[in-house]
Amino acid sequence: MEEGKSGEKKKVMVAIDESENSHYTLEWTLDKLRETIADSDVIIFTAQPNSDLGYVYASSFGAAPVDLITSIQENHKKVASLLLDKAKDICAKYGIVAETVTEIGDPKYAICEAVEKLNIELLVLGSHNRGPVQRAFLGSVSNYCVQNAKCPVLVVKKPAV
Repeated sequence: MEEGKSGEKKKVMVAIDESENSHYTLEWTLDKLRETIADSDVIIFTAQPNSDLGYVYASSFGAAPVDLITSIQENHKKVASLLLDKAKDICAKYGIVAETVTEIGDPKYAICEAVEKLNIELLVLGSHNRGPVQRAFLGSVSNYCVQNAKCPVLVVKKPAV
């Protein structure tokens, strides 16, 4: 992508999670868009789940130990950190130095907020290939982002095997 009007590099964000589809999306982006993103700032983004700990409180009759809650939150941080470290290693294999960002929250909202906050000019994310019934109950992060992100969105579908 060419540089912006003020000489700044374009910003491309690849949103990932722990899924195989997400891994495929990152590899696909680095391979197929290599020349396009070579002179861009590449940002790898992941959302840590909300710490909705209602189930912890319910299972402990409303008196969840503080160290249990802290442990759950720390585990979410570790998973996100490992995921982003792996993504940075994959980027390095393609000669891309990527910045990593993680936010806490529902992925569809967190991704769109990050796009706006970071002035992203292209968002790339994968599709979980859910059917219409699953999408109706679980929602679709990619569909939400296509409709609400303040930049162009590229959705990468992993081919069926």
